[in-house]
Amino acid sequence: MYKIIEVKQSVFEDNNKDANKLREECKDKGVFLLNIMSSPGAGKTTTLSRTLERLKDRMRIGIMEADIDSDVDAKTISEYGVRTIQLHTGGMCHLDADMTRQGLREMGMEDLDLAVLENVGNLVCPAEFDTGSTKNVAILSVPEGDDKPLKYPLMFQVCDVVLINKMDVLSYFDFDVEKCKENILYRNPNAKIFEVCAKTGEGIDDWCNWLENEVKAWKE
Repeated sequence: MYKIIEVKQSVFEDNNKDANKLREECKDKGVFLLNIMSSPGAGKTTTLSRTLERLKDRMRIGIMEADIDSDVDAKTISEYGVRTIQLHTGGMCHLDADMTRQGLREMGMEDLDLAVLENVGNLVCPAEFDTGSTKNVAILSVPEGDDKPLKYPLMFQVCDVVLINKMDVLSYFDFDVEKCKENILYRNPNAKIFEVCAKTGEGIDDWCNWLENEVKAWKE
């Protein structure tokens, strides 16, 4: 014997409501919340470092580094002289809106223009939970392959921007940039795409210009 249960309410509904509330709180305080996601090793921390080099003197920035354990990334980012905290997820492979709110509360939103959440390295779970961010960014590195938007559709559907990183090693991998862009736009026709190399700085200025303009528009 068994029961048939009809699920009529999304298990994510409470989180989605909380995320919308957090977005409103950030808007009221004039804080732009950026959620950066990628697989492990795609270059989130290095890309964030290059971004800070260009923007830390032009706006007030706070960084939340999320990881299952360790504080390696927080130590790296704190060297840039911006407000930084490390979030430990206790084994969870993502952050949700309430966890993000806790991080913002501990970091403090006072006198911030931009708060950045470097999410847990994972192409699945982080995409499923709305953190309350103003914009979502996915970083896809050349060594991962140009087919990732097809294999991990939700990640690329929820992201406003995709950075194709590690362009300096393009010649060593079977990676078709135009095919990758086609795959991204197939999942999300409105996605903004930047070709970058966090190591060399290629394309980082264009990305930073876009981000700075978005932050200014959010605060108006």
